[in-house]
Amino acid sequence: MIPRLGGALALLGTLIVPPHGRLDAAPTPSTHEAQGKGRPKAELRVNPGLILPPARVVATLELTKGANDYQDYYCPKIEWEWGDGTRSESVEDCAPYEAGKSEIRRRFTEDHRYQHSGFGAMSYEIVFRMKQGSETVLTQRQRIRVQDID
Repeated sequence: MIPRLGGALALLGTLIVPPHGRLDAAPTPSTHEAQGKGRPKAELRVNPGLILPPARVVATLELTKGANDYQDYYCPKIEWEWGDGTRSESVEDCAPYEAGKSEIRRRFTEDHRYQHSGFGAMSYEIVFRMKQGSETVLTQRQRIRVQDID
């Protein structure tokens, strides 16, 4: 473990000054975020991106970095729109939110089956929405291509 001196690190007799340049200053937002504070980053992945129906896709929304107790992302309602006129939704039953104690879920996965469209090649936009009540707090989108073989 590296000993700390104020906001600096003491390593083999060398004083390492934090990026904000002052030993008594508060960390910068980027340092603060790296320590697990603030809004988590979101990434939506859909596999496979090109399908031949009937076929199943798996969509995964992953939250990285940021605070483990980020209130807007705690116990949300999740909606998936599949671009073909269908949608899925889920809600968890959670304990009331407690700052510093409650932990957000960091991975949401759902699968969907596409059937023959009868239109040759189609592009569908998959939309992930995270909601608190009626307010959308996060939206991610990804396109896939469905190729009918006739």
